[in-house]
Amino acid sequence: MISREQLEKNQVWLYAFVLIIAAGFGLLWPDSSENLDRMISFVLAILMYGMFAQIPFFRLKEALANRKFIYALLITNYLVVPVLVWGLTRFLPNDPAILLGVLLVLLTPCIDYVIVFTHLGRGNEKLILVSTPILFVTQMLLLPVYLWLFMGKTAAEIVSVGPFLEAFLGLIVVPLVLALLTQWWSRRQPLGERFLDATAWLPVPFMALTLFVVVASQISKLYTSFDSIIQVIPVYAAYMAIIPIIARIVSRIFRLDTGAGRALIFSAGTRNSLVVLPFALALPEPLNGVASAVIVTQTIVELIGELLYIRLVPKVLLRDTEVPN
Repeated sequence: MISREQLEKNQVWLYAFVLIIAAGFGLLWPDSSENLDRMISFVLAILMYGMFAQIPFFRLKEALANRKFIYALLITNYLVVPVLVWGLTRFLPNDPAILLGVLLVLLTPCIDYVIVFTHLGRGNEKLILVSTPILFVTQMLLLPVYLWLFMGKTAAEIVSVGPFLEAFLGLIVVPLVLALLTQWWSRRQPLGERFLDATAWLPVPFMALTLFVVVASQISKLYTSFDSIIQVIPVYAAYMAIIPIIARIVSRIFRLDTGAGRALIFSAGTRNSLVVLPFALALPEPLNGVASAVIVTQTIVELIGELLYIRLVPKVLLRDTEVPN
């Protein structure tokens, strides 16, 4: 039987395989794939719970122990990244759905599989793990601010408060509360600890299932939004090419060690696509189709980019022989 460690280590290839199968399913059986729309919220909710359950919310003190890394992490993700995203979005057409989709996904740092990618790229994944509560809280607080700064009144005009609030409560708040209760239980009873350990199996298979459901149900929208997809791919590719170099500079400024520097690079390069997808799906028609297609496209580009990251970051960008100046 495959171990959880083996499953996590090979998750990139699993996701790539699932993406191919999902695309084929959606193209061959479009009528059946449309019914998968109804499953997205349910599958996402379980995925969110599984991911939140692994975030060490009760270890914030430990996260704050390495303040130098936390400062570098926050500055990179919430000052450097927004400036880069602002510059890259200048090349996009004046289409609110495209812009909102790109902003949603690029302005939110990943809080789940970035840990595994950091490990595969020989970075200090423990630093990322203990930092995830801070990243989650800060991105939820800052995302509305960034949308207002980047889009102004346009964001308020196209975002319906009701569906957004429903998505936030059902797919973020409820799974988060359940995850916190699970962690609280695990700290008090052995049964709770065993249950929490069992939830560690949820993220990878449910990430794969989420990718299948989303891609299979949205593949037709990718075709109908082909013009939009073509325009965002260069932006995503440019982001993944530029941000590691900038993050490397920030790590040097803060004199981070090699493991921490690599962790910073992976955090800056890996985005939170599946967490913000519910917000895109909550948009009114036809904006939700374009915005969700734009976000799904980022996931595909990112998975390809991560395969390059895990090889180039430790061998080229930040080698073991390098030490902070």
